[in-house]
Amino acid sequence: MRLFPIIRVRTYTLTMLMHIVMFAVLVLSIRPADGFPNHTDDYMDEDLATFDYYKGTDEFDEGNRTQECEECVPELCPLPLGCRAGLVQDSCGCCSQCANLEGQTCDLGQRNVYYGLCGENLECKLYRSDGADVEEPEAQCVCLSQKPLCGSDGQTYMNICKYKEAAYSNPGLNVSDGPCLKFPIIKVPPHNLVNVMGSSIAFLCEVFAFPMALVEWRKDGKEVILPGDDPHISSRGGPQKYELSSWLQIEEASQTDSGTYRCIARNELGHVSATAILGVLPPGKKLFLHLDNQTWRRRGRFLNKFPMAQASKMDEKHTMREWSSLEAARSSEIQYRE
Repeated sequence: MRLFPIIRVRTYTLTMLMHIVMFAVLVLSIRPADGFPNHTDDYMDEDLATFDYYKGTDEFDEGNRTQECEECVPELCPLPLGCRAGLVQDSCGCCSQCANLEGQTCDLGQRNVYYGLCGENLECKLYRSDGADVEEPEAQCVCLSQKPLCGSDGQTYMNICKYKEAAYSNPGLNVSDGPCLKFPIIKVPPHNLVNVMGSSIAFLCEVFAFPMALVEWRKDGKEVILPGDDPHISSRGGPQKYELSSWLQIEEASQTDSGTYRCIARNELGHVSATAILGVLPPGKKLFLHLDNQTWRRRGRFLNKFPMAQASKMDEKHTMREWSSLEAARSSEIQYRE
């Protein structure tokens, strides 16, 4: 009867000994620092400093492409539609897909990996826009030729790539060298301004035309043209091709400068004009601007009542802010009353 307890004690003791031996073997088999190194080697830093990231990326992409690409069966390829820049091969070199348009992000070189390849008459170049807050420039599709073309639809295409895009939807579209003759268009007209005496005021007028337009300024409909060599009048080309930007600046404005100013753009095809009203208020008194027979909008919404604006030396900024949000639906003269 006492034999069974003795056997159970011996079996338990043997089991514990086996567990201790196995744990000791496991501990001895693990070498220190295999999983988490506690030191660094100089040669590792040197390897990282000379590592070619782009080459490594190419090799990685090539490996992925080899693994992902299956046997090419052209009959199973999807039909690409709406490809305005032509067709290119996909990353596996099997199916056709739409090429990237001008200005779209692209893959450098001839490898179609992520962004895609550029279309006909385009090449992929690194591009950094002015003032862009980016560490590295991005690659974009750029047209090989920047010569303007005149379309049979009367539109000027800045390069052959823009023409090809338009021709996709209009197969009968033809072009000739050079831009189309264009009547002057005022793209950015001067805006109505109100300020106090002694301030600086500037009107801007942006014009598009071909041949290039000449811009002149007139005041109150008088025939006297403001002199082109006046230091307060400046013009320069841009911001786009065949555009001209002209500024009229008035320094230390007085009440005699109040009135209607006209920007006139002309070339051999004709002329066009746009007007703006300038109101100059004396800083020592509070004057009200009575806007009679005028329909006004503020941020796109019509106002039921005519707005009244007042200015003094203390609220000059407030007055300018209020007037900058008002838009006249039709022009009229500004009248003053105390």
